Amino acid sequence: MAADDTAGAEGRGADEIRGVTHGSAPVPLSVLDLVTVGAGQTASDALRTSVALARLAEARGFHRHWVAEHHSMPGVASSSPAVILAHLAAHTERIRLGSGGVMLPNHAPLVIAEQFGTLEAMAPGRIDLGLGRAPGTDGATAAALRRTERLNEGADDFPQQLAELIRFLDDDFPDGHRYRRIHAVPGPVQATSPGGVQSPHRPPVWLLGSSGFSARLAGMLGLPFAFAHHFSAQNTVPALDLYRESFSPSDVLDEPYALIGVSALATEDEEEARRQVLAAALNMVRLRTGRPGLVPTPEEAEAHPFSPMEQDFVDSWNANVVYGTPDEVRAGLDDLHKRTGADELMITANAHSSDVRLRSYELIADAYGLPTTSA
Repeated sequence: MAADDTAGAEGRGADEIRGVTHGSAPVPLSVLDLVTVGAGQTASDALRTSVALARLAEARGFHRHWVAEHHSMPGVASSSPAVILAHLAAHTERIRLGSGGVMLPNHAPLVIAEQFGTLEAMAPGRIDLGLGRAPGTDGATAAALRRTERLNEGADDFPQQLAELIRFLDDDFPDGHRYRRIHAVPGPVQATSPGGVQSPHRPPVWLLGSSGFSARLAGMLGLPFAFAHHFSAQNTVPALDLYRESFSPSDVLDEPYALIGVSALATEDEEEARRQVLAAALNMVRLRTGRPGLVPTPEEAEAHPFSPMEQDFVDSWNANVVYGTPDEVRAGLDDLHKRTGADELMITANAHSSDVRLRSYELIADAYGLPTTSA
């Protein structure tokens, strides 16, 4: 990262957090990959598309590529972010890779520290650890994941779990703590062993949220914050305001840094974009009514007899999707940036077809004049 790209960036890990703005984009652009599985496709197809997307994003100057933890959803093959990120690391060279996010209450903090320490060893200086406190699934599946019916307990304990995880990442439990002699490996303890040499990098921790809880916590701890605008648009501005108002400078950041996830799809033809987002909306209708499945084709969506309630949901959902021609999408993203003041836009393209998704990122990159390099 060039020096002029990080002017004013101070503190540990600042350069690993702040992105670089390319072309005419208002802020750095990044990718949120849901590893979507469409009807007629396999999980293997979806994972191959993720590799292609990561390589495309790297070649076109997108800053980071995150994958999200979801469970028991046939149309989303991202139940194991760390495994997918290892695969993506093996097929890329420069782009930042991370979780958007790992659902901390579903896992022991030590396990996450070990997984992301391993990823950091695989791709030094390129790994982000985004953390959420939701289960990433329905209540029954969350109970199976956590082996308890007391689901609120994990979310309520989130600040304590977060503090424990950071202690494991930094290997700095105080003397007398019950975990003082326990170390996340790979990790800093290796540098203190005889002959040990440890990477200077440690995955920066991000907090993710769709309400005010994580926004306030991220601000109080001086951590970067990612907001899920793509499914909680009504809370975006209040959460970002709360994050900025709560922000306290830290060793990680001297000033707030917030990105927002936004659903955006560009096609050469506006009508085709409408068809694609209708299929994605039908997928959400089924998910929200307890019938999750593979992402339907546009033809299936056009033939679906939407009830009045379903149609209201579709209209509300698609009102927060930026879609259309490349120029229309660029204008929509510019407007969203102006309304929110986000420091980074993380784009997720939801469509049945892998080709349509990949082409959308290409068109958005072209619309902003992002650089073109060999993949």
